[in-house]
Order: sequence, then structure tokens, then C-alpha cells
Amino acid sequence: MPELELAVSATTRERRPSEQHGREYWFLSEDEFDRKVETGELLEWVQLDWGPRSGTLRTEIDRIRAAGRIPLLDLETEGALHVRDRVRGAVTVFVRAPSFEENERRLRERATEDESEIEKRLAAARAQLAQADEFDYVIVNDDLDRAVGELEEIVRKELATAGSMSAP
Repeated sequence: MPELELAVSATTRERRPSEQHGREYWFLSEDEFDRKVETGELLEWVQLDWGPRSGTLRTEIDRIRAAGRIPLLDLETEGALHVRDRVRGAVTVFVRAPSFEENERRLRERATEDESEIEKRLAAARAQLAQADEFDYVIVNDDLDRAVGELEEIVRKELATAGSMSAP
């Protein structure tokens, strides 16, 4: 969907070997992140239970809007609800695995976290599932093609609604 562009999040976690600064994330030191929090340069940010902080730089939103696109944010539930409450017209979509067991399987299969971090992520996932009803939409990611199609339908519907609201 060319009208959308994914905002690259900022994080304080260490960069993995295959990742590039500004592509997967903006990798910031703890001090840099603190400065951006203090100066209001982050639209939202969260402290993750497994250590690092993550957030959305306002400059990312400005860059995407300046290109004539709509920012798409991939957020933890806390950050998404923060944006929902502060950004007029924000639409929230909760994407969940078909079951908690499948969520755990996917996390372990990814093999990018140690056992301690996996347990913390699973505890966070339990808490996040309890927040799903606070979102505008919920998509069950049981079949990737179907889930993507459902998300595309939601986006097209919301874009059409927003467009008709701005028409004279």
C-alpha cells in the first residue's frame, strides 16, 4: 500500500549483526534515549520488561508525512494505546497469534532471545492479550495471507472514512 510507510522505531537494545541503523531500528544509547524523552522528541516510548526501551521518533512521523504518506507504527500495546489517546484519527489494530501456545512456539522458533527473555516476553504477551479489547480492531494471525488481507481491508476502510470526513 504505497500510501503507508512504516515508521522505524528507536531502541536502546544492542544491534544484531544483520541489522542496520535506520533500517530495522534507530539504535540509541541510553543517554541519547534519555535526551529524546526529556526534549519531547518521542511520540511514545515504553520500557520493555526484558530490558531495552523502544519508542517512535517524532522526526520519523514528520519524514513520512512530508513524503505525502501515512505513518504506520508497529508498537507494543502500551505505546499503541498512548498514541491512540494523543493522536487524533489514530487507528489501532491488535494482531495476535491464534493461541498462546502458537505465540510461544513462534517466539522460540525465532531463536533471537535467551530463555530468561523468552519468559519475560511470554509474561508480557499474557498481559497484552488482556488489552486486545481496547483496540479498534483485532486480527488473528492464523494464516498470513488472510491476516494481511484483513489488515488491508481495515486500512482501505479507514482511509476511505478519513477521506470522506475531510471532503467539503
